Amino acid sequence: MSSATIRRAFLDHVFYTQGKLPGHASGNDLYQALAHTVRDRLVQRWISTAEAYQSQPSRTVAYLSAEFLMGPHLGNNLVNLGIVEAVRGAMATLNLDLDHILAQEEEPGLGNGGLGRLAACFMDSLATLEIPALGYGIRYEYGIFHQSIIDGMQVESTDTWLRNGNPWEIQRSEWAVEVRLGGHTEHYTDDRGRYRVRWVPAKTVVGVPFDSPILGYRVNTVNTLRLWRAEATEAFDFHTFNRGDYLGAVNKKVTSENLTKVLYPNDETQQGKELRLEQQYFFVACSLQDMLRLLATQGLPVTRFHEKFTVQLNDTHPAVGIAELMRLLIDDHGLAWDEAWHITRRAFAYTNHTLLPEALEQWPLPLFQRILPRHLEIIYEINARFLDEVRIRFYGDESRLARLSLISEHGERHVRMAHLACVGSHTINGVAELHSRLMREDVLKDLYEMWPEKFTSITNGVTPRRWLALANPRLTRLVSEAIGDGWIKDLGQIRALEPYADDPSFRERWQAVRRENKQDLARLVRDATGVVVDPNSMFDVMVKRIHEYKRQHLAVLHIIALYHRIKSDPHADVQPRTFLFAGKAAPGYHYAKLMIRFVTSVAGVVNRDPQVRDRLKVVFLPNFNVTHGQKIYPAADLSEQISLAGKEASGTGNMKFAMNGAITIGTMDGANIELRDAIGADNFFPFGLNASEVYALKAAGYHPSTYYDSSPELRAVVDLIQHGFFSKGDAAVFRPLFDGLLQHDPYLLMADFASYLHCQQQVSAAYGDPERWQRMSVLSSARSGQFSSDRAIEQYCKRVWHAQAVPVCLLHRSSGQVQGARRAEADGIGTFSERCGGSGS
Repeated sequence: MSSATIRRAFLDHVFYTQGKLPGHASGNDLYQALAHTVRDRLVQRWISTAEAYQSQPSRTVAYLSAEFLMGPHLGNNLVNLGIVEAVRGAMATLNLDLDHILAQEEEPGLGNGGLGRLAACFMDSLATLEIPALGYGIRYEYGIFHQSIIDGMQVESTDTWLRNGNPWEIQRSEWAVEVRLGGHTEHYTDDRGRYRVRWVPAKTVVGVPFDSPILGYRVNTVNTLRLWRAEATEAFDFHTFNRGDYLGAVNKKVTSENLTKVLYPNDETQQGKELRLEQQYFFVACSLQDMLRLLATQGLPVTRFHEKFTVQLNDTHPAVGIAELMRLLIDDHGLAWDEAWHITRRAFAYTNHTLLPEALEQWPLPLFQRILPRHLEIIYEINARFLDEVRIRFYGDESRLARLSLISEHGERHVRMAHLACVGSHTINGVAELHSRLMREDVLKDLYEMWPEKFTSITNGVTPRRWLALANPRLTRLVSEAIGDGWIKDLGQIRALEPYADDPSFRERWQAVRRENKQDLARLVRDATGVVVDPNSMFDVMVKRIHEYKRQHLAVLHIIALYHRIKSDPHADVQPRTFLFAGKAAPGYHYAKLMIRFVTSVAGVVNRDPQVRDRLKVVFLPNFNVTHGQKIYPAADLSEQISLAGKEASGTGNMKFAMNGAITIGTMDGANIELRDAIGADNFFPFGLNASEVYALKAAGYHPSTYYDSSPELRAVVDLIQHGFFSKGDAAVFRPLFDGLLQHDPYLLMADFASYLHCQQQVSAAYGDPERWQRMSVLSSARSGQFSSDRAIEQYCKRVWHAQAVPVCLLHRSSGQVQGARRAEADGIGTFSERCGGSGS
């Protein structure tokens, strides 16, 4: 791990792996060489981890997620190995800049936002806490699209993250599995007189695993992220080629590989829906077969599947896995229904991530039957047995049967995946206290009344390794100098920073760090957009997926209100602000794309108005991703968390901002409530209706136009939009937006507008008092400890998974320790951890 050793290994990889002399190496060559140098130092730990898990009867967490938004690997692995400075020194001796090399990494965009980023944080925490775990997902060839802003509008292009290769993954072709799709079923009686079902597929594809090492912080544990790529059973048809049908010769390869070609294909078309369902089934089918292979490797019968594996469904995307495990146990392994159901229900747990009914996945019955005919039969049987339980439990309540059925009977019939996930799981959790309560009282109310003991709440968290130690090295050094570096592994220790909030000298150093971070972000904004922003202004930031319920357009209404004040009175007391927006809208979500155009159109007017531009700047930073997040979160002054109360399940951006010292303005929604309670009401700016008030207002009959009629400031803001002031006189451009606000306003912008503006005035007053703001900033970080993903994983282990830590002994191939450890285990000479001294070192 010394600088000298790293330097030699790096030069070897430049020469032998990249085939270059150092003087001729490109930026990518240097990155690839350093990545392989670091990966070499992970492999020993990776193999040692596999040996430890093989040797001990540990329970393994299988985390099934359609998204893993991991972010760049190199910097995170340097932090977790504790060799950032050693590597920086090694590169400096070669006149190379480590930061420049880190910037060469293509970020794997294998997620859309919070769901995939949460999965990444959980993988980091599982390894740090030494919990045996496998992450299972899809190796999308093209990730979330690359976003450009052209003429103020989002334009999507292909995200070619694999164009330069991926040095972190290892292809495991020997563990490939076959996955069937389509076709029909045949029912028969076997030679023992048992009723059986045979699935005759229309096509078969091959799932090939690609493994990436996930290292814990300052431990030997390296868990595995296993992503599946689809391939054809026969990639090239030689006879078809010889007949002159050159396209037909590779047709199977093309159609098979489409399965894992792109993240979340647009499902507005029938073909898109089919591909999306096939994707979801493909990766859970591969993953469950892999788990059964691992079970057999350890000599365990399938009847012990639920003892060896605890399978977590990260939202409903992998919920078809419940039907798939039943199929594998019954059809392939010959288990009786009751035994298979006993195993399945004890293996699966389900995390619900949404309060939006339209986001609870449902599949049209004809489509589901066409792609997964055997699984639909199994779901019918699960449903029939489940509804028998409901009839007994809620005698005479026929309407409840319809509400609880796994098959929706209203209009076109659908398979309800959230219901399948709940029925087939032993535990169901929400991701914040409010979300869990609303899930019990509303979204999954009937299921909660059926099984109240199944439901629990585990608030999300984020890893302090990436979102503080890596993203904010200046603040990391300052905090570690004050209280030591134990907080990086145990974020609860950051509470020791609290007394420093009253230390003027420390606050001054804190502010100096924040100013440097703001200067870094200002450079990024200038390079990406051409807009020059003032680091002395308040950085008012809203970065997240673009969605109506997240209410980016409410923040824009505030900007227009400030603009109107300055134009009406040039001497108006308006605190200088830079408003920074970033986020992607789903390609088929036209209203969200209009919201982006709304932001950029307002920016175009505000930024070129000489009367305003030195007091207000508005920026939309394109292509928001983890890399950009690592620059944005440490530089934000104000964190905008303004979703309509009762709509955001949790949020994790709010936690990243708070850890880095930003102050939050937010509704009482999702984890905002717990954040306010943790950091103190004096250090949080709440506004707007709470969830109960939202429900009451909608129930009483909500009329947004009454707010427009009664508020001169709101009326002035909306009229500017209606008259085309921000759209070059074209009143039609934003007509869908303001018509929606005045006539429907499903997310109550009109109702919350006055409260939001009043709260923003309080924010300006606080920012105008530097000592107060700095103190709030320090306390925001110091009291953020409970929002670590480590805490969340500890709660999952205790309440849901019943998984234990397994310390990893570092094995050395040269000493024969691997073989010796195996022989000792076979001879019964102590447990693996005893042979390692129980230290994991």
